[in-house]
Amino acid sequence: MNRALRISLSLSIASIWILIPHLSLATKFANQFAEFELPAQWQCSLEGAEWVCQNTDDKKKREAIIVLAAKLKGDQDSLDQYLTYLKAPKSFNSPQGKPVKSDAKYAKTVNINGQAWVDALHLESEIPGFYTRYLATVKQDIGILITYSISKAKYQQYVDDFENLARTLKVFRKVGGINAAPQSTTLFQNAQIPTNIGNETVFPGAMTQVQGGADQALAPTQKKQPPLIYILGGVIFLIVLLALSRRKKS
Repeated sequence: MNRALRISLSLSIASIWILIPHLSLATKFANQFAEFELPAQWQCSLEGAEWVCQNTDDKKKREAIIVLAAKLKGDQDSLDQYLTYLKAPKSFNSPQGKPVKSDAKYAKTVNINGQAWVDALHLESEIPGFYTRYLATVKQDIGILITYSISKAKYQQYVDDFENLARTLKVFRKVGGINAAPQSTTLFQNAQIPTNIGNETVFPGAMTQVQGGADQALAPTQKKQPPLIYILGGVIFLIVLLALSRRKKS
């Protein structure tokens, strides 16, 4: 094997190792009202009336959590009311009984893939020591909220994941039943971290909530990217072509 071919082979192998993390781990979550790309190694499950998404690595479950909630549209469900609510600090008592007041970093209206959303960021609004980003919108007869809570110490490690989630976020209203709370509840109450998550001590500082009624949920889909074997096959094919071309020249 001549020197040029060895260099080409080494570069191809290096490219494969660079691609592996992105190809093997990227998945897409979808239910009856939203879809988006999940961070690497994350999965979502239905917890009562909410969807809860976490890292499958037990060591990383304490670092971040995504909660999705939907409710039938009521008098309090509009973008203007969501924006007003998220502009103000949130107050609650910690599990130790100490009063906590969140630091509202920003609240604004944004357009994501043709849908208007209220986008806000708070510090210590859901879990002490955690940032929580909110995305709330109204689609036909339902209100939808996605929260992404990240440990303050790990915020920079996860912020790019959430930006990617937001870029790929789509909302829709499928015909038929939907996993949604009734009109009488508030959207932000429904999106709090479920009590059973706190009881498992994954997030011991999580606020508790009363679970609302729900229709039968549509199971989420996980859309994986093309298997790595296809990429490997393509690289090997290119290497063979390169070797044959060099033989002809020699």
